[in-house]
Amino acid sequence: MKMNTQVVAYRDGDTELTGQFTSDAERGDKRPGILVVHGGAGLDSHAKGRATRLAEQGFVAFACDMYGNGVAGNRERVMARIAELRDDTAKLCQRARAGIDVLKSHPQVGRVAAVGYCFGGMVALELARSGADLAGAVSVHGSLSTARLAQIGAVKAKILLCHGALDPHVPITQVNAFVQEMNEAGADWQLIVYGGAMHGFTHETGPAVPGVAYNAVADARSSAAMQTFFREVFG
Repeated sequence: MKMNTQVVAYRDGDTELTGQFTSDAERGDKRPGILVVHGGAGLDSHAKGRATRLAEQGFVAFACDMYGNGVAGNRERVMARIAELRDDTAKLCQRARAGIDVLKSHPQVGRVAAVGYCFGGMVALELARSGADLAGAVSVHGSLSTARLAQIGAVKAKILLCHGALDPHVPITQVNAFVQEMNEAGADWQLIVYGGAMHGFTHETGPAVPGVAYNAVADARSSAAMQTFFREVFG
């Protein structure tokens, strides 16, 4: 299978962003699009690799940029941007919607969904809470806390949450609060908890951080769960 990759420069207001499309070069039909939202490090090899996996499964994937040019790779800038977006969910969702607009502009893309890892998982859930027109939203070892609880009937996207049972950065209190929030909002959601998995269980490589570790079994299981989820939401 030959992959087609295309780097795309786009904007959110005054912020210059750079994302990447990945798709099967041998297909020309219209099909679902997936917004891939990176983790805390920014648009890196992990996010691009996950976009490639999704393209191999038949989707058009767009790995978006939540930070802006010149941020990734600079820890102080990264931490400042994360804090800025986390404290302003409207701005965070606007930034992610800029990526959705690019994804929808692709001539082969029909309905769309969002998948996020770590920080990106939080982004996917905030999009769902905001009522974004998505077929589905997937959070993989993402943060579940929010300053803006989902309102009754507001969540249009079906939600899949993949969580590590030993994740110290997203404790069970956050999980329980999320379950209560989604129930009260009347959302269509599902939660899978992977025994033995910590935070960041899909990151094969990365800096040694306490409570963060790759788990091959949880990675494979969550990837399979996403495939099943997308078959459902896209019909």
